[in-house]
Amino acid sequence: MSETVIKIENLKKKYRLGAIGGGTLSADLQSWWAKVRGKEDPNTMIGTDISSKNKTFMALKGIDLEIRKGDTIGIIGGNGAGKSTLLKILSRVTAPTEGSVKINGRISSMLEVGTGFHGELTGRENIYLNGAILGMTKAEVDEKIEAIIDFSECREFIDTPVKRYSSGMYVKLAFSVASHLDSEILIMDEVLAVGDMKFQKKCINKMLDVAKSGRTILYVSHNMKTIEDLCNRVVVLEKGTVKYDGEVDEGVSIYLNSKACQGSVNNDLSIIKREAYLPKIQRARLNTLTILDKDIPIFYDNEKFKCRLNWKNYEDIEDIQLRFEIRTIDDTPVAAAVCESKLTCKRNKDTEYNIDFDIKELVSGKYQLLIVLCQIGEFGGYKDIDGVYPACVFEIVHNKFNSYNFEWNKKQWGHIQLSNLELKKLSRL
Repeated sequence: MSETVIKIENLKKKYRLGAIGGGTLSADLQSWWAKVRGKEDPNTMIGTDISSKNKTFMALKGIDLEIRKGDTIGIIGGNGAGKSTLLKILSRVTAPTEGSVKINGRISSMLEVGTGFHGELTGRENIYLNGAILGMTKAEVDEKIEAIIDFSECREFIDTPVKRYSSGMYVKLAFSVASHLDSEILIMDEVLAVGDMKFQKKCINKMLDVAKSGRTILYVSHNMKTIEDLCNRVVVLEKGTVKYDGEVDEGVSIYLNSKACQGSVNNDLSIIKREAYLPKIQRARLNTLTILDKDIPIFYDNEKFKCRLNWKNYEDIEDIQLRFEIRTIDDTPVAAAVCESKLTCKRNKDTEYNIDFDIKELVSGKYQLLIVLCQIGEFGGYKDIDGVYPACVFEIVHNKFNSYNFEWNKKQWGHIQLSNLELKKLSRL
């Protein structure tokens, strides 16, 4: 029987919503004095929900897991399910509110781009720093440093301070360090979300080699293909609890089906958790998306996607562009549409538009919608202001005998059906 390397019992984690302090004594005194007088906190950022301040939120509600040596476990679930919180506790970044975690072995973790790196140190110095944190000697790191540098594809910049690295270079070096140094347990949180496709494939192959060597891997991702390629076990988290723990195919199916059941014609976008890359100070916030002329979000042959989108502006903004991206239930990008004209929005005003776009070329299936508000720069570049994913889940149903009489192979042919081929028979010479 395999050795247990991680045992989690009744693990709970509680967070307090809102800011704990203002960052300085003067800011805390200002906030306290405003509260005494019944005034608005002068240190509250624009767009902050005042009513949520000082409330608590249970990120984990009693997790029980036993992880054996050599397991490659995919941890999946929707945004806010507790995946990152669980990994942070295992990596000792934060402490649990209740319960226990017993770990047998050294842990190497990569919870985000460049975790554990010191910006003022060079890439080479950070390799030795990470090795020292894991308890390795300089001689042990010396044996592996050339392999780490080669894998990272950063040799030209290895003696440059990492604060000057791009996000892609950061993740390449950080992954290379984490996967090569001698740790019994490897923890990865969405590490393949950054970096080019060639390097992502290289990382998957490296993680497969690591798994074959008997090391334990805990891997969080929204990309179900990498979960299926890499893992031999899946844990599905939902609202801080374990919904499923077992076979990969069954776990992925449960997760995708739970996402597919979330379809609604009335969608409150304000409560959806935003991605970390979006600006901390909000200039505008998407509020609601209503699918028009529908009781359920199902579209049939030749129907357009018609909706009403509302957002709140916290400052005057010009040159706004709206982008709709369509993805499959397993998060594979399929198609996108942008508004042709640039919009102007006024401070403290709600902006609302009726929008429709053509989806007839998408094959039958369930899809997710990503909505992005961005500002177009002087030279054509853009900067995201707000984004929501998934803004809604919808389904497309075609009469399969309308244009073809066989089942569409989405994995092989994709999710967009082009216009039918036009054939013109030539007379024989």
